[in-house]
Amino acid sequence: MKKSDGARGFTLIELMVTVAIIGIIGAIAYPAYTQHILKTHRRTATGCLMAMAQELERYYTAKMTYVGASLPNPACRSDLSARYDFSFASDPSASAYTLKATAKGGQVKDTGCTTLSLTQTGERSPANCWQ
Repeated sequence: MKKSDGARGFTLIELMVTVAIIGIIGAIAYPAYTQHILKTHRRTATGCLMAMAQELERYYTAKMTYVGASLPNPACRSDLSARYDFSFASDPSASAYTLKATAKGGQVKDTGCTTLSLTQTGERSPANCWQ
């Protein structure tokens, strides 16, 4: 019989410590990752609202009124259709409009920023969600 010179492999305690460390790192990293994803989709929605506002300004330049303007449909609207509903807050008047994006699906977890709005004057609300 041959004697073993040293132990080979890992002990159960070493494996358990490794699993515990991975679990702790995962518990810290996953919430930060999900918040990052929500913020990224919110940033995309604010950019989409701005693209829609640009189209409305082109309409106003041609017609000198916002009355009769339909909701612009840039490509970003279809990209975000699972996360946001885009609409006018009310029908556009001759000199004013308010665009809004309302969170839906998983995006409703973005607390405090579930409804984003942009007016013809560039007023953004809630202001902290546009940063």
